[in-house]
Amino acid sequence: MKGVNVALGAAGLAAFLALGEAVPRLGLVKEAYFPPTSRIAGALADEVTDSAFWQALGDTLTGWALGLAIAVCAGVVAGVVVSIVPYLREATASTIEFLRPIPSVALIPLAVLLYGTELRSVLLLVVYASFWQVLIQTLYGVQDVDPVAEETARSYGLGTWARVRHVLWPTALPYVMTGVRLAAAVALILAITAELVIGAPGLGQQIAVAQTSQAVPEMYALIVVAGLLGLLINVGARTVERRALAWHQSVRGEVAV
Repeated sequence: MKGVNVALGAAGLAAFLALGEAVPRLGLVKEAYFPPTSRIAGALADEVTDSAFWQALGDTLTGWALGLAIAVCAGVVAGVVVSIVPYLREATASTIEFLRPIPSVALIPLAVLLYGTELRSVLLLVVYASFWQVLIQTLYGVQDVDPVAEETARSYGLGTWARVRHVLWPTALPYVMTGVRLAAAVALILAITAELVIGAPGLGQQIAVAQTSQAVPEMYALIVVAGLLGLLINVGARTVERRALAWHQSVRGEVAV
Protein backbone atom coordinates (compact mmCIF):
# COMPACT_ATOMS: atom_id res chain seq x y z
CA MET A 1 0.00 0.00 0.00
CA LYS A 2 2.83 2.38 0.84
CA GLY A 3 4.49 1.68 -2.52
CA VAL A 4 1.24 2.47 -4.33
CA ASN A 5 0.93 5.78 -2.48
CA VAL A 6 4.50 6.72 -3.39
CA ALA A 7 3.88 5.84 -7.04
CA LEU A 8 0.68 7.90 -7.14
CA GLY A 9 2.43 10.82 -5.52
CA ALA A 10 5.28 10.65 -8.06
CA ALA A 11 2.78 10.44 -10.92
CA GLY A 12 0.90 13.47 -9.63
CA LEU A 13 4.12 15.47 -9.34
CA ALA A 14 5.19 14.48 -12.85
CA ALA A 15 1.81 15.54 -14.22
CA PHE A 16 2.05 18.88 -12.42
CA LEU A 17 5.55 19.54 -13.81
CA ALA A 18 4.42 18.58 -17.31
CA LEU A 19 1.47 20.97 -17.01
CA GLY A 20 3.81 23.74 -15.89
CA GLU A 21 5.94 23.12 -18.99
CA ALA A 22 3.00 22.92 -21.40
CA VAL A 23 0.89 25.89 -20.31
CA PRO A 24 3.41 28.63 -21.26
CA ARG A 25 4.66 26.71 -24.30
CA LEU A 26 1.13 26.57 -25.70
CA GLY A 27 0.68 30.30 -25.19
CA LEU A 28 -2.02 29.96 -22.54
CA VAL A 29 0.12 32.13 -20.25
CA LYS A 30 2.88 34.53 -21.26
CA GLU A 31 6.33 33.10 -20.61
CA ALA A 32 7.38 36.50 -19.28
CA TYR A 33 5.02 35.95 -16.35
CA PHE A 34 5.14 32.18 -15.98
CA PRO A 35 8.23 30.52 -17.52
CA PRO A 36 8.20 26.80 -18.39
CA THR A 37 9.30 24.26 -15.81
CA SER A 38 12.56 23.64 -17.70
CA ARG A 39 13.59 27.30 -17.42
CA ILE A 40 12.74 27.36 -13.72
CA ALA A 41 14.80 24.18 -13.23
CA GLY A 42 17.73 25.80 -15.06
CA ALA A 43 17.47 28.90 -12.87
CA LEU A 44 17.35 26.68 -9.79
CA ALA A 45 20.54 24.90 -10.89
CA ASP A 46 22.25 28.28 -11.29
CA GLU A 47 21.09 29.39 -7.85
CA VAL A 48 22.47 26.27 -6.20
CA THR A 49 25.95 27.07 -7.52
CA ASP A 50 25.80 30.65 -6.20
CA SER A 51 27.24 31.29 -2.74
CA ALA A 52 24.78 34.16 -2.20
CA PHE A 53 21.93 31.63 -2.38
CA TRP A 54 23.38 29.52 0.42
CA GLN A 55 24.01 32.62 2.51
CA ALA A 56 20.37 33.66 2.08
CA LEU A 57 19.20 30.15 2.92
CA GLY A 58 21.33 30.16 6.06
CA ASP A 59 19.91 33.54 7.11
CA THR A 60 16.35 32.26 6.69
CA LEU A 61 17.03 29.08 8.64
CA THR A 62 18.74 31.06 11.40
CA GLY A 63 15.75 33.34 11.89
CA TRP A 64 13.39 30.36 11.71
CA ALA A 65 15.30 28.19 14.19
CA LEU A 66 15.99 30.91 16.75
CA GLY A 67 12.46 32.26 16.62
CA LEU A 68 10.93 28.79 16.88
CA ALA A 69 13.17 27.82 19.83
CA ILE A 70 12.28 30.98 21.75
CA ALA A 71 8.56 30.58 21.00
CA VAL A 72 8.49 26.91 22.06
CA CYS A 73 10.31 27.50 25.33
CA ALA A 74 8.23 30.57 26.20
CA GLY A 75 4.96 28.94 25.12
CA VAL A 76 5.46 25.76 27.13
CA VAL A 77 6.62 27.55 30.28
CA ALA A 78 3.86 30.16 30.08
CA GLY A 79 1.21 27.52 29.37
CA VAL A 80 2.19 25.36 32.33
CA VAL A 81 2.49 28.31 34.73
CA VAL A 82 -0.83 29.84 33.66
CA SER A 83 -2.54 26.47 34.06
CA ILE A 84 -1.22 25.42 37.46
CA VAL A 85 -1.22 28.76 39.30
CA PRO A 86 -4.66 29.26 40.88
CA TYR A 87 -6.86 31.91 39.18
CA LEU A 88 -4.08 32.87 36.74
CA ARG A 89 -5.87 31.19 33.82
CA GLU A 90 -9.00 33.24 34.49
CA ALA A 91 -6.99 36.44 35.00
CA THR A 92 -5.13 36.10 31.69
CA ALA A 93 -7.92 34.68 29.51
CA SER A 94 -9.14 38.03 28.19
CA THR A 95 -5.60 39.25 27.50
CA ILE A 96 -4.73 36.08 25.58
CA GLU A 97 -7.93 36.24 23.54
CA PHE A 98 -7.19 39.89 22.70
CA LEU A 99 -3.55 39.43 21.66
CA ARG A 100 -3.80 36.07 19.90
CA PRO A 101 -5.89 37.19 16.87
CA ILE A 102 -3.59 40.12 16.04
CA PRO A 103 -1.91 39.24 12.70
CA SER A 104 1.85 39.14 13.00
CA VAL A 105 2.23 41.10 9.76
CA ALA A 106 0.48 43.99 11.49
CA LEU A 107 3.57 44.25 13.70
CA ILE A 108 5.89 44.83 10.73
CA PRO A 109 5.91 48.65 11.16
CA LEU A 110 6.76 48.18 14.84
CA ALA A 111 9.53 45.71 14.01
CA VAL A 112 11.04 48.09 11.46
CA LEU A 113 10.78 51.00 13.90
CA LEU A 114 12.54 49.05 16.66
CA TYR A 115 15.15 47.04 14.77
CA GLY A 116 15.21 48.12 11.12
CA THR A 117 16.18 45.28 8.79
CA GLU A 118 18.14 43.34 11.41
CA LEU A 119 17.59 39.73 12.40
CA ARG A 120 15.74 40.93 15.50
CA SER A 121 12.92 42.23 13.31
CA VAL A 122 12.45 38.73 11.89
CA LEU A 123 12.64 37.20 15.36
CA LEU A 124 9.98 39.56 16.70
CA LEU A 125 7.47 38.46 14.05
CA VAL A 126 8.41 34.78 14.15
CA VAL A 127 8.25 34.54 17.94
CA TYR A 128 4.96 36.41 18.16
CA ALA A 129 3.24 34.22 15.57
CA SER A 130 4.67 30.91 16.80
CA PHE A 131 4.24 31.56 20.51
CA TRP A 132 0.45 31.39 20.38
CA GLN A 133 0.47 28.03 18.59
CA VAL A 134 2.46 26.46 21.42
CA LEU A 135 0.78 28.32 24.28
CA ILE A 136 -2.79 27.41 23.28
CA GLN A 137 -1.94 23.75 22.73
CA THR A 138 -0.15 23.63 26.08
CA LEU A 139 -3.17 25.12 27.82
CA TYR A 140 -5.41 22.51 26.21
CA GLY A 141 -3.00 19.74 27.18
CA VAL A 142 -2.83 20.74 30.83
CA GLN A 143 -6.61 21.14 30.93
CA ASP A 144 -6.93 17.54 29.70
CA VAL A 145 -5.14 16.11 32.77
CA ASP A 146 -7.29 13.52 34.53
CA PRO A 147 -8.48 15.02 37.87
CA VAL A 148 -8.46 11.54 39.42
CA ALA A 149 -4.80 11.07 38.49
CA GLU A 150 -4.01 14.54 39.86
CA GLU A 151 -5.73 13.81 43.19
CA THR A 152 -4.08 10.40 43.41
CA ALA A 153 -0.67 12.01 42.96
CA ARG A 154 -1.48 14.51 45.69
CA SER A 155 -2.63 11.75 48.04
CA TYR A 156 0.69 9.95 47.56
CA GLY A 157 2.51 13.09 48.62
CA LEU A 158 3.97 14.11 45.26
CA GLY A 159 5.12 17.70 45.20
CA THR A 160 4.37 20.27 42.51
CA TRP A 161 7.38 19.44 40.36
CA ALA A 162 6.78 15.69 40.67
CA ARG A 163 3.13 16.10 39.63
CA VAL A 164 4.15 18.22 36.67
CA ARG A 165 6.73 15.64 35.60
CA HIS A 166 4.75 12.42 36.11
CA VAL A 167 1.12 13.48 35.65
CA LEU A 168 0.82 16.76 33.80
CA TRP A 169 3.65 16.45 31.26
CA PRO A 170 2.76 13.01 29.82
CA THR A 171 -0.80 14.20 29.25
CA ALA A 172 0.17 17.57 27.77
CA LEU A 173 3.06 16.34 25.59
CA PRO A 174 0.90 15.23 22.60
CA TYR A 175 -0.72 18.67 22.58
CA VAL A 176 2.66 20.38 22.92
CA MET A 177 4.09 18.43 19.98
CA THR A 178 1.10 19.43 17.86
CA GLY A 179 1.76 23.04 18.80
CA VAL A 180 5.45 22.71 17.91
CA ARG A 181 4.60 21.21 14.51
CA LEU A 182 2.17 24.03 13.75
CA ALA A 183 4.61 26.63 15.06
CA ALA A 184 7.41 25.28 12.83
CA ALA A 185 5.34 25.94 9.70
CA VAL A 186 4.13 29.34 10.92
CA ALA A 187 7.70 30.36 11.83
CA LEU A 188 8.93 29.68 8.28
CA ILE A 189 6.04 31.63 6.76
CA LEU A 190 6.73 34.64 8.97
CA ALA A 191 10.49 34.47 8.46
CA ILE A 192 10.17 34.62 4.68
CA THR A 193 7.38 37.22 4.87
CA ALA A 194 9.53 39.46 7.06
CA GLU A 195 12.46 39.15 4.66
CA LEU A 196 10.18 39.86 1.69
CA VAL A 197 8.51 42.94 3.17
CA ILE A 198 11.17 44.37 5.49
CA GLY A 199 14.19 43.49 3.38
CA ALA A 200 15.98 41.48 6.04
CA PRO A 201 18.63 39.12 4.64
CA GLY A 202 17.26 35.75 3.52
CA LEU A 203 15.29 33.95 0.83
CA GLY A 204 12.45 36.46 1.02
CA GLN A 205 14.81 39.32 0.21
CA GLN A 206 16.25 37.34 -2.71
CA ILE A 207 12.73 36.74 -4.05
CA ALA A 208 11.96 40.47 -3.83
CA VAL A 209 15.22 41.38 -5.60
CA ALA A 210 14.52 38.87 -8.38
CA GLN A 211 10.99 40.25 -8.81
CA THR A 212 12.08 43.90 -9.03
CA SER A 213 14.89 43.05 -11.47
CA GLN A 214 12.51 41.08 -13.74
CA ALA A 215 14.48 37.86 -13.19
CA VAL A 216 11.26 35.82 -13.34
CA PRO A 217 12.74 32.28 -13.64
CA GLU A 218 15.05 32.99 -10.69
CA MET A 219 12.09 34.30 -8.69
CA TYR A 220 10.10 31.11 -9.30
CA ALA A 221 13.18 29.02 -8.51
CA LEU A 222 13.51 30.70 -5.12
CA ILE A 223 9.78 30.21 -4.49
CA VAL A 224 10.25 26.50 -5.22
CA VAL A 225 13.11 26.41 -2.71
CA ALA A 226 10.86 28.02 -0.09
CA GLY A 227 8.20 25.40 -0.80
CA LEU A 228 10.69 22.55 -0.54
CA LEU A 229 12.01 24.00 2.71
CA GLY A 230 8.49 24.07 4.13
CA LEU A 231 7.95 20.46 3.06
CA LEU A 232 11.17 19.32 4.73
CA ILE A 233 10.32 21.19 7.92
CA ASN A 234 6.86 19.62 8.05
CA VAL A 235 8.24 16.12 7.45
CA GLY A 236 10.94 16.68 10.06
CA ALA A 237 8.43 17.98 12.61
CA ARG A 238 6.19 14.96 12.07
CA THR A 239 9.17 12.62 12.47
CA VAL A 240 10.18 14.28 15.74
CA GLU A 241 6.57 14.12 16.91
CA ARG A 242 6.33 10.38 16.22
CA ARG A 243 9.61 9.68 18.01
CA ALA A 244 8.71 11.82 21.02
CA LEU A 245 5.29 10.14 21.27
CA ALA A 246 6.36 6.58 20.44
CA TRP A 247 4.83 5.49 23.76
CA HIS A 248 1.49 7.20 23.09
CA GLN A 249 -1.48 5.17 21.90
CA SER A 250 -2.17 7.49 18.96
CA VAL A 251 1.27 6.86 17.46
CA ARG A 252 1.23 3.13 18.25
CA GLY A 253 -2.15 2.83 16.55
CA GLU A 254 -0.89 4.75 13.52
CA VAL A 255 2.13 2.45 13.18
CA ALA A 256 -0.03 -0.64 13.60
CA VAL A 257 -2.36 0.50 10.82
